[in-house]
Amino acid sequence: MAEQIISPGVFQNENVPITLEAAAAPIGAAIIGPTVKGPIGIPTQVTTYSDYKTKFGSTFVSGGIEYSYFTNISAQNYFKQGGASLTVIRVASGSDDFTPATSSAVVGGTGVANVFKLQTISEGNNQNSTSTETTGGALPSGSSDNLRWEITNVDSGSGIFTLNIRQGNDRQSDKTILESWRGVSLDPKRDDYIAKVIGNQVFSVGLDGTDAYVSVTGEYPNKSKYVIIKEVLKPTPDYLDGAGNFKAAFTSSLPLTGKSGSFGDGIGSIFYGGAGGTKYYNNITSTNVQGLAADDYTSSFNLLRNKDQYAFNVVSVPGLYYSAHSSTLDTLITNTTTRGDSILPLDLVAYGATSATAITQAGNVNSNYASAYWPWLLVRDEDTKANVWCPASTIIPSVYVYNDNTSEAWFAPAGFTRGTMPNVVAPEKTLPRTLRDNLYNAKINPIATFPGTGVVVYGQKTLQSLSTALDRVNVRRLMIALKAFIGNVSQNLVFEPNTLQTRNSFLSVVNPYLESVQQNQGLYAFKVVMDDSNNGPDVIDRNELRGAIYLQPVKTAEFIVLDFNLLPTGAEFPS
Repeated sequence: MAEQIISPGVFQNENVPITLEAAAAPIGAAIIGPTVKGPIGIPTQVTTYSDYKTKFGSTFVSGGIEYSYFTNISAQNYFKQGGASLTVIRVASGSDDFTPATSSAVVGGTGVANVFKLQTISEGNNQNSTSTETTGGALPSGSSDNLRWEITNVDSGSGIFTLNIRQGNDRQSDKTILESWRGVSLDPKRDDYIAKVIGNQVFSVGLDGTDAYVSVTGEYPNKSKYVIIKEVLKPTPDYLDGAGNFKAAFTSSLPLTGKSGSFGDGIGSIFYGGAGGTKYYNNITSTNVQGLAADDYTSSFNLLRNKDQYAFNVVSVPGLYYSAHSSTLDTLITNTTTRGDSILPLDLVAYGATSATAITQAGNVNSNYASAYWPWLLVRDEDTKANVWCPASTIIPSVYVYNDNTSEAWFAPAGFTRGTMPNVVAPEKTLPRTLRDNLYNAKINPIATFPGTGVVVYGQKTLQSLSTALDRVNVRRLMIALKAFIGNVSQNLVFEPNTLQTRNSFLSVVNPYLESVQQNQGLYAFKVVMDDSNNGPDVIDRNELRGAIYLQPVKTAEFIVLDFNLLPTGAEFPS
């Protein structure tokens, strides 16, 4: 369906006749789900798994057992297979009740109780480290996921000091310093002002009608991974006079050196308080997905509708499955289709479901922006060192990124070359040929096991019901890739003169790019038209610049047919 043209921008339409096909993918993935810590509901980019763990945590203990969320396992595998960029949105149950933790009093000189306050970026009561230090200088409430602070190197002559952010479970005799902010001051007129150096911005999700957006308060961008400056209670403006001498009246406003403290008053638990406790791995239910309900995801889905702000080529929500969460997932499918620049690996059923149930659910979805994989997978979790059951969408983003790193987005992310799953121990069920046939006929991509090869994605259909080029994942991801590149080129033409020179500048970039795609086995043929034939006076007078792009995408060889012919002795071979 063509977009309605109202405000300036680039508008791209896909026309797919039944007899002609088209199709592909940008860079990066998005994963939505619970995490141990981190900002809630705010899309956050991470570039390594170590970066992910710094911002969102790793494992946690419940009932004496160590667990990982599907989100962690998905990120773990994504980066292991060569992923370079991942957008993570942390979802929490009753997220309105979650708050960050605030530092204990950073005391100053005589009579000054608190000179500034810190606040954790992460939200939840697991950020609280407030407790009385033991003899060895440890905090009993300290953990690897929360923090403590420390002041050193106070220089009253210049008004500067060092703020160390330490790991919550370290000791005074064995400190783990996560960040050290040296030479900061409380003078708001200087570049070393602590709020300018560390940052003081707070992000929240708002709604304008049905459009979700991220709003920000605070003047200075956050540079710390762990904290912001919540408030400076005793600023020291013009700490130094014109001659470079400090003002004695301000020295008591400086924090005292050698002092350290903790964080407290954070609210919100990652553990579900309902009957039976939180359900993990293959024990998740329709109403208890790692402690969450489907409705907890909705605001994050709506926020990711903003394709100008958040770029990714695959979006995954491991833990939600269509048989129980169809309404919520339909919202995500609609949003993904509206964006037009990503694909959704969709889980259809819970652990233990039959193939017949999966097939029924696949029949309820009709979209070439979604693909279904089955069954569930036994996956090695590198953090807990345990084998755990995960839905297929936990691992599929890593298959896509491996495909893109070893080939191109328009190659099929399936088969023995690009569809292997090295961190998967076994599928929930071993699928015989007849069952794989039934699943593939129903638009479900089987995950199969072959002797000597291991676990392999053995299909690449989208969930589109109509038989066109876009019923294949490689073609959809080809279209995503082409639209991303050509859309970026087109963006530079908005508000440029509608002249031959502008059209030629577009063609001079797009034609060589499509030629490179053709040479790399993405297209059989293509043609780009942007001339007087589709830019007549009436089009120009509407302030439009139109282009027509015709594509013949390469099809994959999914069915290899070999005829063996036995001939009598002396017979001639056909020419």
